[in-house]
Parts: sequence; structure tokens; C-alpha cells
Amino acid sequence: MSTRERALTAAVSLLAEGGLRSLTHGRIDERAGLPKGSTSNFFRTRAALVSGVMDWIIAIEAPRVAGAALPRSADGLVDALNALFELTTGPSRELTTARVVLFTEAVHNREIRDAANEGRSALEALVVPVFADLGASDPQVSATTVMACLEGLIFHRITRGDASDQRAVIELAVRAALQ
Repeated sequence: MSTRERALTAAVSLLAEGGLRSLTHGRIDERAGLPKGSTSNFFRTRAALVSGVMDWIIAIEAPRVAGAALPRSADGLVDALNALFELTTGPSRELTTARVVLFTEAVHNREIRDAANEGRSALEALVVPVFADLGASDPQVSATTVMACLEGLIFHRITRGDASDQRAVIELAVRAALQ
């Protein structure tokens, strides 16, 4: 792992554990076991650091989503979205928590908001053809609706610690989007 990757991995961990206030160049260097000043060599300002972390999160998540097999049935779509939900709130919880922290910063930071929107658009673009193949009357609206529901469920689990099974909610959203 490169020095830059070590710094970004440490930044994600710090964001997930302590929020945006914990994200400093010095803390990242310390967490990553890097010489003092290493992180600032890659990210000169705090704004560059925050944007760099958001880009890193998207770079990690994009291949996972893009590499997923496209479902051919409503049940397959429910399975795929439920698996994505479980991945993002389970094994990838730290990464998702850091993303949620950055989403709140996106309210005030256009660069982060733009990066988040690009990531969402890429995911939605994968789902629109699935809804078209499944006969949705408006595949774009269906994809937008279901992705908004999924984002809400992810946010709810991360912020409130709700461990309940969300499969029925995901299924309801998919079925409604197909009507």
C-alpha cells in the first residue's frame, strides 16, 4: 500500500470514529504510522484533504458496484439491493460511516456534493436499464426512487444503529417502482 493510500485509509477510519473534527493532517499521519507532514504532501489544505477522502471512497466503492451482475428479475433486483445494503452497513460500515460524515459536509461544500452526486449517478445509471428490462413505465424515476429509499435505509442503519431486517422495505420499494 502506498503512502497516499495509507493516509487515505487512516482518514476514513478517523472520519468513521470521530467525525469531521477528527480529520487533521497530523492525526492521519499518526494513525497511518507516517512521518509528520506526509499527509500534507498529498493534500496541502484541509479542503483538498476532505475532497481527496471523498474521491477515495468513491474509487473504492465504484468497482464493487460496477462489477456486480445485473439482475434479470424483480426478485434478483431485491436480492442485489439487499446485498448492497448489507455490504455497506456490515463489512464496509467504516467506509459508509465516513461517507455519511462527508455527506453532511456536502451541504456546505460544492466539491464534495459534486463528487457524491457523481457516485450516485453512476450507481443509478446501472439500475435504470434493469428497471427498463423489468418493464417499469419510467425506469429513471423508478431507479431514482429505489436508490433514494436505499440511501435512507443505509443512513438510518448507520446513524441510528437499527439492525432490523430491511429486505421487506427494499422489496416493497422495488415492487412499487415496477407498478
